[in-house]
Amino acid sequence: MNNIILCGFMGCGKTVVGKELAKIMGRKFVDTDEMIEKEQQIAIKAIFATRGEDYFRELEYETCKKVSEMKNCVISTGGGALTFERNAKVLKQGGKIVFLDASFETICDRIGTNRTRPLFENREKAKQLYDERKDKYLAAADHVINGDLSARKAALDIAEIFR
Repeated sequence: MNNIILCGFMGCGKTVVGKELAKIMGRKFVDTDEMIEKEQQIAIKAIFATRGEDYFRELEYETCKKVSEMKNCVISTGGGALTFERNAKVLKQGGKIVFLDASFETICDRIGTNRTRPLFENREKAKQLYDERKDKYLAAADHVINGDLSARKAALDIAEIFR
């Protein structure tokens, strides 16, 4: 069986839905951002601050290559990962990409005033980034799921596609 790869904007539910989907389908859950942090032994925010975005994007690409070789996993990608065609291309070799399409309003409700999301300190810039990324997610996706649904309902809808 192929991997199920979740993409979408931060706060769309990739991790929560991914963990629920993995339980439902009896698969391993893998988070690419967690893999990077574990391998580098440093938070992604700190990687951006000390080494820059280009360095992080190379780590992310190498991680996408690794997870594409895994089998029967539910994979949650970082919010920016699938905005790069090379990541989408390599991930598609190992599975199908599902875009969790949540509205910006739902994402704002979920994130609230979470200080671990620096991009949300300025809502206007966050909305601009959301708008810029949406077409890229759609271009990468094999399937689109309503990300405004509860995590359980979204996971059940995805599981239905892959049964």
